[in-house]
Amino acid sequence: MVNNEKKGLGIAFLFYPSYICDEQIKGIMQRTLTAVEYSGEEEVMAGIAKALGHPVRIRILKLLATHACCFTGELTELIPMAQSTISQHLKALLDAGLIQGEINPPKVRYCINSETWLKANALFDVFFSKEHIGGCKCR
Repeated sequence: MVNNEKKGLGIAFLFYPSYICDEQIKGIMQRTLTAVEYSGEEEVMAGIAKALGHPVRIRILKLLATHACCFTGELTELIPMAQSTISQHLKALLDAGLIQGEINPPKVRYCINSETWLKANALFDVFFSKEHIGGCKCR
């Protein structure tokens, strides 16, 4: 993974290098680093998947999904972790757009971001559809 900065924008972004093998020169195989461009859909899905990549975040989302309106309580009463740890997980979910609200004490209220939630549902529903399984019978 390589961290680069877009020129003039001051925005850091990450890309995963792909290596291609050049022709064999004098018996030595050389590699060339090439940047891989991803579609907007792939980047959105990867960001959501990364945000979902921790069990605590899944638990937070499950808890928030059970509330009809914004949650204003203390998650530390429901999840036995330090407030700073919960806040880091909330920030990751907020950055991915999966939740919305304020997570800066003393103003704490957050809920599922229904727009992103529905978009994620649609993207992953297509991604995990039966049509993408293929006919491979490997085990």
